[in-house]
Amino acid sequence: RKQNMSKCLVTGAAGFIGSHLCEALLAKGHEVVGIDAFIPYYPRGIKETNLATARQHPKFRFVELDLRTGEIEPLVDGCDVIFHEAAMAGLMKSWSDFELYASCNMIATKRLLEAARDRKTPHLIHVSTSSVYGREATGDENSPITPFSPYGITKVGAENLCRAFEANFNVPVTILRYFSVYGPRQRPDMAYNILIRTLMKGESFTMFGDGEQTRSNTFVADCVNATILAFEKREAALGRVFNVGGGDIISLNGAISLLEEITGRKAVIERKPARPGDQKHTAANIEHISKRLGYKPTTRVADGLRAQVEWQKSLNV
Repeated sequence: RKQNMSKCLVTGAAGFIGSHLCEALLAKGHEVVGIDAFIPYYPRGIKETNLATARQHPKFRFVELDLRTGEIEPLVDGCDVIFHEAAMAGLMKSWSDFELYASCNMIATKRLLEAARDRKTPHLIHVSTSSVYGREATGDENSPITPFSPYGITKVGAENLCRAFEANFNVPVTILRYFSVYGPRQRPDMAYNILIRTLMKGESFTMFGDGEQTRSNTFVADCVNATILAFEKREAALGRVFNVGGGDIISLNGAISLLEEITGRKAVIERKPARPGDQKHTAANIEHISKRLGYKPTTRVADGLRAQVEWQKSLNV
């Protein structure tokens, strides 16, 4: 099969980033099998809406399946690449729902790796997170891994499973560590989504900490582009770990100012102490992925936030 006609499996296909990835792969002419378990972390209806565009494409097939229990092998069969986007996300709930995080992020990943090994999948691209670095995520990929939340710990576990399968069974793996992705379809529990919603409704926004925490914001289209580059430049990506960031670093206070400007509304802030596990500073060092894969983020944070505001306005929520 030619590179421009690959069969791709996308886990977490109904999610924020997974749904965008499916559409981008279909637009490039690939065949896509999307799987999702619709774990009720946020309403199923939102995820169904995320999937709507891909579902209309003749080269897209959707399968509702839980990676922890379902039969994965038949879906992996004949795939040129697996994009493992599925995970239990969100830091705070990982303190109280640890079993759910451990099973979704580690057991599911192990079962997917077993299927990739048994069906000899040529490439598994595993999506990880800046949370593996811990409280500060500002260095390169060789920075110490000191996760600061149960969520981060399960994502380190998933990375280590990938490494173990690579070392023992030659499963071809690339690991991508995403940094603070935002844009249309962002999960309703994420800060920018909540902030835009409260601004539009004139409600108060709860700020944890002093607002000086900074994030390396990655617009979803840039994130998807980096993910597809890892597949298209497979030889350069195999066996490697890449930070995926957007180039713009902004504090929460800075983001609030920008969003006030974009929406023409004034934020009402309710201040609370910082939460356990919240990262203080993230700044994606993207030198490695830029050099090896030619990745260049193109969306400035003001433009990205504008796009997210427009999307949230269109939802009328």
